[in-house]
Amino acid sequence: MMIDWPGVLWGFGAGVTMSLVYFAGLAASVRFALGASRPAAVLLPSAVVRIGLLLAVGWLVTAGATEIWVFAGYGAAFFLVRYLATLLARIPHREKA
Repeated sequence: MMIDWPGVLWGFGAGVTMSLVYFAGLAASVRFALGASRPAAVLLPSAVVRIGLLLAVGWLVTAGATEIWVFAGYGAAFFLVRYLATLLARIPHREKA
């Protein structure tokens, strides 16, 4: 079995893009939920939209999960961006006065 490198790169590029959208949406919804009186009313719909969008684009990019190398690139990109997002979240930030 030969590795389809253009397919892997296509999946990786789409995965990085969608993962950035996913984690930016997560950060925005958590920030908004911290000031809301009912945080679950913010976080639950946000999670449904973010997860649905991530899976729908993944389904389209991988042609219904039949393009295995594109799927591998998409998944690898998500885990890479997730790793970088958790590293960034752990960095201590100065509080604004």
